[in-house]
Parts: sequence; C-alpha cells; structure tokens
Amino acid sequence: MLDANCGHAAGAQMYNLHCHSLLSDGCLLPTEVAMRYASAGFKAIAITDHVDYSNIKAVISAILNFTRHWPKNSPIQVLPGIELTHLPPHQFRPLARYARKKGIMVIVAHGESPAEPVVKDTNHMALLADIDILAHPGNISEADVKLARDKGIFLEITTRRGHRAGNYHVAHLAMRLGAKLILGTDSHAPEDIITYDGMRRNAVKNGITSQQIEIITRDVKEFLRGKGAKC
Repeated sequence: MLDANCGHAAGAQMYNLHCHSLLSDGCLLPTEVAMRYASAGFKAIAITDHVDYSNIKAVISAILNFTRHWPKNSPIQVLPGIELTHLPPHQFRPLARYARKKGIMVIVAHGESPAEPVVKDTNHMALLADIDILAHPGNISEADVKLARDKGIFLEITTRRGHRAGNYHVAHLAMRLGAKLILGTDSHAPEDIITYDGMRRNAVKNGITSQQIEIITRDVKEFLRGKGAKC
C-alpha cells in the first residue's frame, strides 16, 4: 500500500508519472530522480524506463525492487512503471499484459512523436493494450482520441523538447472530444526536472485553461487513489 500524501498547496497536484533513470536512457539513479523531484516540491512520481522484449524482465525486476525498498515515510512516493517504446505495434498488448501481471502500476506507451521515427499505427495499437498513458502522441487522429476517451487512457502534454511539438494538437482535440489529459516531463536528466508550475505554464501555452488543469488534477488524483495512494 502506498501511503504518501499526493496533495500540495490548495488545488495543486504535484505529480509526474513519466520519468527515466539510468535503468534505460536516463542519467540518474532512481534514488536521485526521486530526491530531485522531492526537492522540486513533487509528492508522487513514477519511474517509467524504456522497455521492449530485450530488457523488460530486467527493468521491471529492478524498478520493483527499488520501489519496494523506498521508505514509507518519504515525502515523495515512487510508483513502479515502464514505457513501452518503439515496439512493433502488435507487441504492445502482450508486453503490457506481462508488465501488469508482474506488478507494474503505471504503463506508458511511447506514442507517435513528431520528433522520432515511430511506426505507423503505434498510437492505435498502444491504445488497444492495457496502458495508462499514451505519451507524446503527436498528430493523433480523432478516432484514436475517442478510443483513449472510451478506455480512460491519459494523453500526455509534455515539456520535453521535440516531443512537445504535438502538444497543441493533442490538447485541443482531447478537450473537444472529452479525453483525459495528463501533464508530464518525460525527464531523462537533471535539467529536465522542472517545477510543477513550469508544467502548468507549458499547458497554458498550449491552450489548456485553468479550469481544464483542475480537471486534469482531479482525474490524476483519482488514478493515483486507484493505485493505493492517499490523495
């Protein structure tokens, strides 16, 4: 059971559910990732390192071992996660199923970012799998936004350079069609770890209203409670 408090100041939700460590292509130990986010005022994060068939067993084992040993009285709670990355689209479903069975709480899928050569239909096939967040989905279609809405999957508004070029499209389509949004940093290095106010400013710059940010806050709180967090 996770027992850290996910709240912060009134109306704020200090979370980031898309973080990388040196277990994949980040440059910090999971401990340092957590401590740097705690120092920035965050109350909940997920370590979501990149996986495919080559490393999923090792990374899941390492992340679960880390989170099981994270102090219960820490000011920040750390959820075990993964990011299914650059997969052949038919592999999302079996790998998500495997991760969930092993105890992974937050499953992110690497969407069709405008910054990288991602296989066509990745967004759609990822949404058909048991994922929680579709990261940086780029020029996502209306049909796939509706699929995300119907399955309750979050679409990410990211602060990460390159990936964030798709934010405006994702934000406006999601708001128009009623899909859930989530704010994330996709952090890999210390300079990627910004304050939550910075994440909010990025959202506002992409047309997300203060009222919509409160809805995002509510939806993420509900998600975290479902994972055993006291928010």
